Amino acid sequence: MAILPGAEPFFLPGGSRGVLIIHGFTGSPSEMRLMGNYLNQQGYTVFGPRLCGHGTCVEEMAQTAWPHWYSAVEDGYHILRGLCASVAVVGLSMGGLLALKLSAEYGVSQVVAINSPIFIADRRMPLLPVYRLFQKFVYKKRRKINIDPLYNVCYERTPLNSLYSLTRLIKQAAEWLPQVKVPTLLIQSRNEHTVCPQSAQYIYEHLGTEDKQLIWLENSGHVATLDVEHRQVFAAVSGFLAAGGRAKGEERSKDE
Repeated sequence: MAILPGAEPFFLPGGSRGVLIIHGFTGSPSEMRLMGNYLNQQGYTVFGPRLCGHGTCVEEMAQTAWPHWYSAVEDGYHILRGLCASVAVVGLSMGGLLALKLSAEYGVSQVVAINSPIFIADRRMPLLPVYRLFQKFVYKKRRKINIDPLYNVCYERTPLNSLYSLTRLIKQAAEWLPQVKVPTLLIQSRNEHTVCPQSAQYIYEHLGTEDKQLIWLENSGHVATLDVEHRQVFAAVSGFLAAGGRAKGEERSKDE
């Protein structure tokens, strides 16, 4: 299946510290490319893999489930681990959940999760197990972002079978979040309409590490790597990685 223009995986060679950056559900590596460029300019070797079923067509994604997406993350980790002395992992949305799972199971140095779901802001979610039996796809509501479309390549529809698989991954999170022992940075948009903001608080409280920090964004939507505060997000992630993850505890706002 042909990859959509802009949705290709990317590898940016740099120094001995590697960063694996993971895009979100129905998205593509394009939404992480600006962050990848920024971190690469700071001297990191950066790899942004394309998760299975993403960046081609929504019908292909409908044939995939979370273990397929996670396998691409594992492959990306092993590629970077063979090239770099250490590997940190950064994920957006569902990519953040996969990043946290990876950090619970492999020797990553630090982990960053941005707008990662535990509670999804859609009242129809309780009906999903039945609804997906009669409907394969639903159209998405998208926030308009003032950025080059090549950095925002994603599907216009959501495959419900894949969404159901995402809920299976979320249900397992309580089991492996306590196994996350590495320094962790959580970033959450306070007013987004895809992930309920209390998801970040849940993740924060269930992490197994004491070296953790939660930053709130006041003006961004779900795709915070592209939205109006993306430069602040990049700076926060870069500072966290450079500091070796010496987190300061919960923060109320990025501007404080």
